[in-house]
Amino acid sequence: MEKREKMLALHKKWEKKCACELRNSATQAVFGDGNPESEIVFIGEAPGKDEDIQGRPFVGRSGKFLEDMLQTIGMKREDIYITNVVKYRPPNNRDPEPLEISTCADWLREELTLISPLLIIFLGRHALNRFFPDAKISEVHGKLLVKNKLDGKKQNFFALYHPASALYNGGMRQTLMDDFKKIPLALKKIKTK
Repeated sequence: MEKREKMLALHKKWEKKCACELRNSATQAVFGDGNPESEIVFIGEAPGKDEDIQGRPFVGRSGKFLEDMLQTIGMKREDIYITNVVKYRPPNNRDPEPLEISTCADWLREELTLISPLLIIFLGRHALNRFFPDAKISEVHGKLLVKNKLDGKKQNFFALYHPASALYNGGMRQTLMDDFKKIPLALKKIKTK
């Protein structure tokens, strides 16, 4: 079975199995999307209104901005895999709550295990805090973070502000774009270790 088929089977399994209470108010589960062979996985916080309707992550204004930033580093959306820590839209786009994040955690963990990316990129503080609970996005954005996995191997992470922050705060746009341009350098550093 190809990785794409395995990923679809994984999503279908968790769509039935996930006990997240958000499923009761959301239109549908929003599966991760993109290339399961990618070296890079982007993780956002939760689906928004557009994502809930279309069933794909990052299809609204934040997604468009993300695609624009990918182009600045010579990549396309099809080159990467993108998912969220929570697979269902929180009501009124509120922040996902800790219980909702933990209820969807095994789903996310299995996605990451199947892909086995070189680099996991956090889009915002909720994704960051899922892996680094005490980290502040304002202190670690644009930086490569390393953590030991249970098997003793190292996993590389890179923190970015969420693209939506740049849509609501014009001053954040340049910071996010500058940080984004560091991604190829981070990948190069990982590959030369």
